[in-house]
Amino acid sequence: MSPILPLFAQAAPATGSPWPQLILQFSLIGLIFYFLMIRPQQKQRKQQENSLFSLRKGDEIVTVGGLVGEIIRIKESLKDGVPVKTLEDRITIKSGDSTLVIHRGRVHQVIKSSGSDVTAA
Repeated sequence: MSPILPLFAQAAPATGSPWPQLILQFSLIGLIFYFLMIRPQQKQRKQQENSLFSLRKGDEIVTVGGLVGEIIRIKESLKDGVPVKTLEDRITIKSGDSTLVIHRGRVHQVIKSSGSDVTAA
């Protein structure tokens, strides 16, 4: 018989309060929830925002609606006369024979970056 089994069979003392153990269990569940669910989503969101803010003319993108197009122009918002990159910036894309204007925040994925086409010698 295993020497660990008798430890589990012992009853907890009746005079102690169950609150410290309950608080410990809930905090452990909270930590597990944070590291398995919340933290990876935050990392993914930050990576998505970084890719949106690094968009350039010539990049090929897919919008949230599923349209595929090439960026023709990016009109950045102005704050105090200085261009600032925001998710509401207007991006003009060419898809087939049409040109569309979308917000930067509506870009779902960058298929081909214009900067990645250049190879180092």
